This record gives sequence, C-alpha cells and structure tokens, in this order.
Amino acid sequence: MTVKIKDVARRAGVSVTSVSRVLNGEKYVSEDILNRVNQAIEELNYSPSYIARSLKKQKTNTIGVIVPDLTSNFYSTILSSIEEAASKYGYNLIVCNIAENLGKELKYLHIFQEMRVEGIIIMHEKTNEDIVNFIRNATMPILFSSVQSPDADFISVLIDDYQAAFDATEYLIRSGHTAISYLGGDLEDVTSGQNRYNGFRDALRKHDITIPEEYVKFGDYKLPSGHRLMGELLALAQPPTVVFAASDDMAVGALNCVLDQGLRVPEDVSIMGFDGSTITDIVRPSITSMQQPIYEMGQVSLENLHRLIIRDKQRPQADIMLQHQLVVRESCKTMHPSTSL
Repeated sequence: MTVKIKDVARRAGVSVTSVSRVLNGEKYVSEDILNRVNQAIEELNYSPSYIARSLKKQKTNTIGVIVPDLTSNFYSTILSSIEEAASKYGYNLIVCNIAENLGKELKYLHIFQEMRVEGIIIMHEKTNEDIVNFIRNATMPILFSSVQSPDADFISVLIDDYQAAFDATEYLIRSGHTAISYLGGDLEDVTSGQNRYNGFRDALRKHDITIPEEYVKFGDYKLPSGHRLMGELLALAQPPTVVFAASDDMAVGALNCVLDQGLRVPEDVSIMGFDGSTITDIVRPSITSMQQPIYEMGQVSLENLHRLIIRDKQRPQADIMLQHQLVVRESCKTMHPSTSL
C-alpha cells in the first residue's frame, strides 16, 4: 500500500503538521522531532507526492522551456546554461522539443498551463494566431530567449542579429574578399532569418559589392543543409572565395563538403559561421564565427524570468540586448586586405 504522510506521523509519534514542516524544510522544528520524522521516513520508505505538495503550496517551482531543435549545438548549449541557472534558483525544467512544429508548440504551451508552471522560456519565433493569443492571455510570465518576441508586451533576451551579420560581412570584406556567398536560414524567422540576411546584404551594398544571385542560398540551419548548399556552390563555374553561414551547424556542413571534394579550408575556400557554439572549436580546421554569448544568454534569460515570477522591482521592462563578438579561428584566410574601409 502507498505510504501516506499520516503513516509517517503515526510512526514518528508526532502530528501531521510536524511532518509537513520537516518536509518543507521549515526552521522552527526541534532537533528531536526532525530526527524522529527522518527516521520514520527512512523506515517506511516514504516519498512525498510532488503534485500534492505543489497544489497545496500553490507553487510548482517548475519552468517550461520550448526548444525548436535539440539536435542544434546552439540550443543544446543554451539549454545547459538555463538548467544551471534554474538549479541555482530552485527550479526544475520541463523541456519540450517541438521540431519546428507549431502544433506541438501550442500543445506544450497548454500542457505547461495545466501543470501550473511558474514561467515559460520560448526559443522559437515562428508563430500563428493561436500561439499569439495564448501568450497574450497567459497567467504565468513568458520570456523569449535568443529570438524576438512576436508581442511587444513580452521580454526578449537576444543580440542584434542584423548588426552581428553586418559586422561579420565587413570583416570578410576587410580581409579582401569580394566573392562572398551567404548560406541563410528560413526567411520566415525574423531574428536569425531576415535580420542576418539583411545585415549581410546591407554590408555588401555599403561597400558597392555585387555578387551573383547563385551565391545566396537558403537552408534550415542544420549540418546536412550546409553540406548540400556548399556542394551547389562548388559546382559553379566561379565558386565564391568565402562562405558566410547563418549558423555554425551549416558552417560545419559546408566545411565537410569542401573536404569531401578534396579541397582545403581556408586555402581553397574560407568559411565563417554564426553563433559561436562549441562545435566551431572542435572541428579541424576550427571555424571563425560571429559569436553570441550563449552561456550568458541562458543565464540572463533564467534570471530575468525569475524576476518576473517573483515580481521583483528590478524585473526587465524592455528587451535585453547582449553583445556579439567575432571569434577568428583557422577557417578564414586574408586575401589582400583593403585599407580603404
């Protein structure tokens, strides 16, 4: 039979209230009662019901996280940082991998609501009317991490993706490259799709550089996509001298394609990624990347969601913009540096 809290109280010779105080870690419990209750718990192998305790306290200490793709090096890294910060504040995480499926996202949001999570972190920006209506009417705080919120009433923690892509492209131009290719993501994504592509395009325009239409290709941020698109570029009569990929996973895919065809990086073609995930420093040659502060982004996201949950006076009132940084590694070479920029 299931052991109940009253069974523990009977074995310890104390009241149910005393057992409850011990379980909740309250300060005002005598050492004698504490020892008797703990001994009874051990003898009876008692395990308190998490759900029952949460309902009674009206607090679940649980945070829901929506992740678009757990296979991505970027999302697995930021999720690790969020979990570390959550543990520090006493929260448990429920992580839902939606695989870019809006139907799954809406389903999990309703599950989070039914489970009475304390707050939600969303790392996915594609949306529909049902999802927008949910977040507008949500009873718990919601924060967006690494992507722009679809509603101005919600806080986002992110970088300036447009400026980061602009700066990355200018670095390539300063390094003497003019035959620059861009491997982008889904243009339905405002943050990583549109903003990064627009930053790339406007940097070329600023420096009066025109590239063939075939140099711009779009995939899905994943490694196989980068490999396939790189193959298309290498098949051109005049391939680019450098490829700027909108994600590190795509950059690694492009790198593998170049090596598979018996060519060299950066001697035959240079490659730059975006995100600064750990994979860029693991592969050889290591990949130059426009780095997001991934660890900091996860920490800041959880800390500010916590402030929203407890209604702290320091809770954020506007989006939190973190600083990007170019990390130069082995995969990009200098052609003939321009001194006119």
